[in-house]
Amino acid sequence: MDKRIKEALEKEKLRQQNNVELIASENYVSPSILELQGSIFTNKYAEGYSGKRYYGGCVNVDTIEDLAIEYATKLFHAKYANVQPHSGSSANMAVYRALLKPHDKVLGLNLSHGGHLTHGHSINFSGLDYEFIPYNLNSETEMLDYDAIRELALKEKPQMLVAGASAYSRAIDFKKFRDIADEVGALLFVDMAHIAGLVAAGLHQNPVLYADVVSSTTHKTLRGPRGGLILTNNEEIAAKINKTIFPGIQGGPLMHVIAAKAECFYEALQPEFKDYAQQVISNAQALAATLKEEGLRIISGGTDNHLMLVDVKTTFGITGKEAETILDKICITVNKNTIPNETESPFKTSGIRLGTPAMTTRGFKEQEFIEIGHIIGQALKNKDNLEILESLKEQVLTLTNRFKIYE
Repeated sequence: MDKRIKEALEKEKLRQQNNVELIASENYVSPSILELQGSIFTNKYAEGYSGKRYYGGCVNVDTIEDLAIEYATKLFHAKYANVQPHSGSSANMAVYRALLKPHDKVLGLNLSHGGHLTHGHSINFSGLDYEFIPYNLNSETEMLDYDAIRELALKEKPQMLVAGASAYSRAIDFKKFRDIADEVGALLFVDMAHIAGLVAAGLHQNPVLYADVVSSTTHKTLRGPRGGLILTNNEEIAAKINKTIFPGIQGGPLMHVIAAKAECFYEALQPEFKDYAQQVISNAQALAATLKEEGLRIISGGTDNHLMLVDVKTTFGITGKEAETILDKICITVNKNTIPNETESPFKTSGIRLGTPAMTTRGFKEQEFIEIGHIIGQALKNKDNLEILESLKEQVLTLTNRFKIYE
């Protein structure tokens, strides 16, 4: 291995072991998934679908893709699955291209209110190719306002309604979205990337039962490799999706990643995965409560899932970028994030996003997250006191040393 590449790898191993990972979209995969993603399946080119490949020698990768589909459909109670999308963004692009015409009207959650770039942001392909109308959170509750979304949908008459978020801490009622979509004659598309693991564990309403089509990533709360997934119960939509993924927007699938996805879905079908997902939620609620004790304002007042948004500007008069930098110095990894009614730029922000999936995988329970919550509060309150920050860093390192990523 190249010396400089190996050096970066070793440094990253150390960083991951030492740091408390609170980025809501990150997790630690199992040794089996790690092994499969680095396996000889990476050598195999397999354009097409199982049984209909454009290359020979695909007997074993056909088995792998068939298993991934079998486990994914069982896990989410879906009839059809496409496991080939390289990412969540690729999956979303496929859904739009399969079911919409250019410049069709779509409703999606405003990025600064917790939506995703692919839900219609003007600099993203979604906002460039389609006419997206953003809906916002309620300014008082900082939660989804289904009555307001319905009014907007009745006014705009969109061809598609997009539900799902990348920074929303409350349960989403997909049945209400279904009712709105039906009333205006729109397709309902749900992006469940962040909550897929909670859905798989039966701890969040399953969008597959209500949506025309559902996309997801396979990492985050699902604890698999980085990749995408599309699910539907509609045979006609499934055929359109398959054709759009290949040959529409992708060539050969990443068979080593699909093998890791198959293992991910298999692991999520095991009884202990529900215990993990429940712990993720319990840990998030413990962390949110502790941060509130420290005087921090939690967007919407709390969390129902794996993440929370924290308003650091109102509390401490600092930006999300500054908070991210301060916490990184004491080995706590977070990301700056916009909050509803944002006044800062996306490069600075007024908030930070925190999530519990990764550290729950490492074994953290409520008590550890309570400790981390107090450390975060003290660090932000004493951001210029190097002595206190160094002491807090030692607390973090003592904690992470007790919980190894891989033995």
